[in-house]
Amino acid sequence: MNYLEIIGTTVGLAYLWLEYKASIYLWVAGLIMPAIYIVVYYEAGLYADAGINVYYLLAGIYGIYYWIKQKNSGSSQVDTTELPITYTPRHTWPRLVLTFVLAFVALSIILMRFTDSDVPVWDAFTTALSIVGMWMLARKHIEQWWIWIVVDVVCVGLYLYKELYFTAGLYALYSVIAFLGYKKWKELMKQQA
Repeated sequence: MNYLEIIGTTVGLAYLWLEYKASIYLWVAGLIMPAIYIVVYYEAGLYADAGINVYYLLAGIYGIYYWIKQKNSGSSQVDTTELPITYTPRHTWPRLVLTFVLAFVALSIILMRFTDSDVPVWDAFTTALSIVGMWMLARKHIEQWWIWIVVDVVCVGLYLYKELYFTAGLYALYSVIAFLGYKKWKELMKQQA
């Protein structure tokens, strides 16, 4: 399985660079990487992480669609523009928190009752928070970076515990780049304004 983890890490680095640049091509890497990590995480007994990667595959398709929106300008011509970076609307936060809590509780129960996971709560936590973070990324909300910082830091410990050293290293780098990504997206927001 080590070779798959190394390939997944390499694709993950490409994904991270493309996300930092706010490039739509991040979604191509975002389709390849989860396909690899479904296998890696399942074999490591991280069932919720394996499951979230199925979600990531679907979110990749949604992200491509949502980042390139087509607006009909009223004429027969279709204008394609890229989705701008925005702040998460205040009215959206309660729904995001509720989504996290429901996903966390449901995943924790499922992992404790129906799997042999030795880290069900942490696996459920990172997975539930990732569901929220991925939706925010697809909508190009800048606060998604703070969600990913929390996920990444917790995942470093989780993957070290599971002896997924390449992946732990990737997530350590993710946490640093997430902070830099937030700053970069703030600059991009100013440029687009």
